[in-house]
Amino acid sequence: MQLKIGFLFSLIALLGLAICGPSLMAQSAARDDGRSDGRSDGRSDGRSDGRFDGRSDGRSNGRSDDRADGRAADATANSGANAASALGNLADLPSVAPIATKSQEAVINLVVDRPIPRRDSGQPPVPGQPGGPNGGPAPDPGGRETAQGSGFIYDAEGYVVTNNHLVEGAESITVTLSDGHEQKAEIVGRDPKTDLALLKLAKPGPYPFLTFGDSDQLNIGDWLIAIGNPFGLEHTVTLGILSARGRAIGAGPYDDFLQTDASINPGSSGGPLLSLKGEVVGVNTKVTSRGTGIGFAIPSKLVAKIVAQLKAKGYVERGWLGVSIQTVTEDMAKLFGLEAAEGALVADVIPDSPALKAGLEHGDVVLALDGQPIKEFGDLSSLVADVPPGKEVKLALVRDKKKMDLTVTIARMEDDPALAVGAGGPLDLGLTLKPISQEAAKELGVASGLLVESVAPESQANLAGVAVRDIILEIDRQPMASFDDYLKTLRAHDKKDPILFWVRRGERTIFLAIGPKKD
Repeated sequence: MQLKIGFLFSLIALLGLAICGPSLMAQSAARDDGRSDGRSDGRSDGRSDGRFDGRSDGRSNGRSDDRADGRAADATANSGANAASALGNLADLPSVAPIATKSQEAVINLVVDRPIPRRDSGQPPVPGQPGGPNGGPAPDPGGRETAQGSGFIYDAEGYVVTNNHLVEGAESITVTLSDGHEQKAEIVGRDPKTDLALLKLAKPGPYPFLTFGDSDQLNIGDWLIAIGNPFGLEHTVTLGILSARGRAIGAGPYDDFLQTDASINPGSSGGPLLSLKGEVVGVNTKVTSRGTGIGFAIPSKLVAKIVAQLKAKGYVERGWLGVSIQTVTEDMAKLFGLEAAEGALVADVIPDSPALKAGLEHGDVVLALDGQPIKEFGDLSSLVADVPPGKEVKLALVRDKKKMDLTVTIARMEDDPALAVGAGGPLDLGLTLKPISQEAAKELGVASGLLVESVAPESQANLAGVAVRDIILEIDRQPMASFDDYLKTLRAHDKKDPILFWVRRGERTIFLAIGPKKD
């Protein structure tokens, strides 16, 4: 009986636990879940549901929904107004279409055919390597290549500005005009130092042409238009801004490039970079493989000067001072007693140079040339190059922390190559020449002459027997004292007849007849 009673009580206890369990768990959850749900829901739901839901559903849903809808409507209206305003501003921007349409008439496509020079590594054959004799490397047989690029007509006569690297060594240049007509072009002159070349269209004009603007008047952020033939896609127009100026990229002694994000790609070289006035402010020249949106152009201020000389002479004549220079750093400025890190620091003075004769010394800092300030060290090279040989100029400089002036007579830079009418022209003989100095002429017992520095393989001059270190004394019985004499005589020569050279070779003089160029 006791056992039955105990069992009955246990059963009742279990039933009670089952019944009360949910209630206890609910209380625990109310405590555990935060009295937040208890209080919060108690308060919040009590107040919220009591006050807010009563008012909220009444006022809030009435007033606040109206306000929300009103605000949303205002926001939408404002957004639309802002968008319309932005579109209105964009609509106010000038279209470049008229400039592009008109300018493209003067932009041309170039196709250049030239031989690939034979290359000799100069290394002896290596046993076991394929290709050449005894297993050595095979000699490069040379060959031909076709290059494509751009250019633009800059006067009605049909003179074309382009890059030197496009036409160097060319044997044939074919130009396609904007109307699709093709014709040949001849090289008037080249300037490797600035990578510029001047061509002349074979057929007489008049032609549509572009004019030069002033690149010095450009500001960073100004809109620019590039036109060219990237990857052979003729008359492609791109738009960008001037990103920077005065860029030195290691291209040569006269680095002073404009940087732009107007797209420039292979094939665009030689094409114009235009301002919104439609004026040429640069010649597209370089692209970088290290990133996109970075291209470089030769500023028009330099281009105009070079092109004028190429048209008049067929080559560029530059002044020469005879110094090695470097930049002035902040620390150097203090050491040399300068007010700012400006000028060109003379690192060395070349023997027998105008600089040495004038008394210039290493350690001098040149601050101005004839009153024109030198902010960057490269400014000195550019200013000197523009000085006509034989002219006296005044250099303002600092020496041992003291200001002083020197007068220097600028000489002619003698290391410029001078292919008379350039490769590709009908009078191109394949020669690189240099006038001999007065001292050399005196030693040789001649009045003057042109020294042959190189002879192109398989050229007319090479076939006729002209050799390196020959001195050309006369051409067609006319004395040769300068490049002008050379150009003038060749241009007056009948292209169908041989050209007579009188040459000094070592201790003897000989005549050579150079045959006409075969088409």
